[in-house]
Amino acid sequence: MASLWRAAMGSAQPSENYDGVEFWVNPERCGWLMKQGEYIKTWRRRWFALKQGKLFWFKESDVNRGSKPRGVIPVADCLTVKGAEDVLNRQFAFELSTRSETMYFIADSEKEKEDWINSIGRSIVQHSRSVTDNEILDYDSRK
Repeated sequence: MASLWRAAMGSAQPSENYDGVEFWVNPERCGWLMKQGEYIKTWRRRWFALKQGKLFWFKESDVNRGSKPRGVIPVADCLTVKGAEDVLNRQFAFELSTRSETMYFIADSEKEKEDWINSIGRSIVQHSRSVTDNEILDYDSRK
């Protein structure tokens, strides 16, 4: 899990570009979730904002143009999002998985959990690529 957290944290460093995503304006979904720290595995409450295929998180909910995300997860790198109460033995838990790692979150209610799962799932589908550019070129070159 450490490499996904590092990748997420690395994309939130001083570049301030965030691929042009204005995370402070009309996110597709936003709200409080609990997440585990990368190194110290305590649960911390963070404000999350999902916009244009990126899941940003912040310490506070008053997000504006000058806010600095604590981390960013590109959902195109994620394969699944699903409930995880049985894994964590905690109510309203869900997981977000890549090919190599899984991150866990805890919502405030069953409805919040389901809303996050649905929103992130929709974003995964919208921003994932089923074929790579090389595969497209390979198919085009076969005539």
